[in-house]
Parts: sequence; C-alpha cells; structure tokens
Amino acid sequence: LYVESAFYTVAVQSEPAVMVDLIATLEQQNPKSKYLNQAYGPYLVALEKTGGKAKIPAIAKKALVNFPENEDLLLYMTDTEANNKRTDSALAYANRLTATLSKRAKPEGMPAADWERKRSAALAHGYYTAGIISFEKGVYVAADKNLRAAVPLIQGQPTMLAPALLYLGRANYQLAKMTMNKAKMLEGAKFCEQSMAIPGPLQNDARHDSLVMKDEAARMR
Repeated sequence: LYVESAFYTVAVQSEPAVMVDLIATLEQQNPKSKYLNQAYGPYLVALEKTGGKAKIPAIAKKALVNFPENEDLLLYMTDTEANNKRTDSALAYANRLTATLSKRAKPEGMPAADWERKRSAALAHGYYTAGIISFEKGVYVAADKNLRAAVPLIQGQPTMLAPALLYLGRANYQLAKMTMNKAKMLEGAKFCEQSMAIPGPLQNDARHDSLVMKDEAARMR
C-alpha cells in the first residue's frame, strides 16, 4: 500500500508523460489498487495530452471491471459511445453513471464545492444522453424522466439545453397522445417554446412543434 500510495502521489503531481508511465506501471502491479480508482480521472486527461487517446476506450473498459462505479470512467465511456453512435452501449453507460452518482458520497479529501461541480457536470451528461437516446428509441417515459433531470443541470449551456427542451417537448407530446392528456400536450408545447427562445439551429423546429402541439391541444376536451 505504501508503494502504491507513493506511485499515486508522485503521478498526480507530475507532467502528463510521467503520470502515464507511473499509472500504467501501477495498473500492471495491482489493477485493483484503491489508488487507481482516484487516479483514472487525471490519467485519462494525461493520455489525451500525450497522444494516447486511441488507447483510452480499451483502458477504460478494462478498468471498469475492477471499478464498476468509477464516475470518471463511466462519463468517458458514456460520451465516447454516444459520439460514435453506439446508442445501446451509450445508454447503458449513461444509466450506470446517473445511478452511481445519485448515491455517491463526497470523496474524502475533496472540497464539497469541487465535488458538487464535478457531480453536477457528470450527472448532466448522463441524464442528457439517456434522455435523448431514450426518445430516439421511443421510450418516452424514460426520455421525459431523464430530460427533466438534465434541464436544471445544463442551464447556461445552450448547445445542450436547446435540444434537451425540444426533445422533452416531443416526449410529452407522444405521452399526451397516448393518454389523451391535454395538460401534458400543453406542457410539451411549453418546453418547445423554451427551446425556441434559445438562438440556434433548432429554433424553427421548436416553433413548428409548439404550434402543432397547441393546435392538437385545442381539439382535445
């Protein structure tokens, strides 16, 4: 444990190339070391900086076998799989990420404010990814639940907020049609209007969807 602690302490204070070498050595010596669980966040960043980006997915998947609730690894895999359109895998990682962070206590030694920022940012990615993919798969209840959770966490991030609100509106539209629920139809229109208010390429789609939803709501009892 002393040697592993020394590797970790020196690694996180070193330049990226040295960190990569030390953490890779620690992985070889003891892939279940508790210090690796703390090191993977900065380790992945160091790998990117030293040209090792292509190696990261394999490293992350292998590490998740030993640390299945490591939020840095889960977040990386969530974004990587989503960016590569591997939606089933991305959804599974996103759900694991949000479930993990929903019960995770603040790590020892980390300031509360730093932990809350990290936790909120990771939860935002998890809920957003799960919400968008769930909608695309036609699982509207899950889309509604995840996107509602994402919206408060992505305020001030228009590139995420605009599509989140639009897809939240569309999810409520689909649920309203299934249940003939006028209030939910109008809520869907409201979310689309909020998306429309954010400058960007989705404004016209959001305006169109809002008008359709209001028109259908008007014909409901």
